[in-house]
Amino acid sequence: MLPVTLITIGRLKDRFFEDASSEYLKYLKQYAKTEMVEIAAASLPDEPAASQIEAALEKEADAILKRIPDNAFVAALCIEGKQFSSEDMANLLKTNQQTGKPVFFIIGGSYGLSERVKKRADVRLSMSRMTFPHRLARIMLLEQIYRGFTINAGKTYHK
Repeated sequence: MLPVTLITIGRLKDRFFEDASSEYLKYLKQYAKTEMVEIAAASLPDEPAASQIEAALEKEADAILKRIPDNAFVAALCIEGKQFSSEDMANLLKTNQQTGKPVFFIIGGSYGLSERVKKRADVRLSMSRMTFPHRLARIMLLEQIYRGFTINAGKTYHK
């Protein structure tokens, strides 16, 4: 079973999003050993300077990178990333299942991800050219991972 880990900056605070996340994690159990790692966002003042934001991103990068094994395939969600179709996601999962590489998806905080994390990534993904709150991006990503597995399994979920 393919190990899939989502590393996110910040926690879900709304019950609605917690319930949706739990539901998709439950669906994924039949396809992958899925783990959710939530890392606390670095604290920043209300109107941080660029240097404070950079320091916070580096602190978060330290916490993210220490959780990723050397042999892992890493997909970082970032605005400049490539937009994948559901079939592209299915192929990403299938390829890593065949090679035995664990897959790590990284969702940054409200200021994004450090360049160090982006450089570690094997692929940079963008959910859309639109901006979404991070808690919604997590649910959308979980759904697409689930959809990718169902495509690979030949299930009718993906129409």
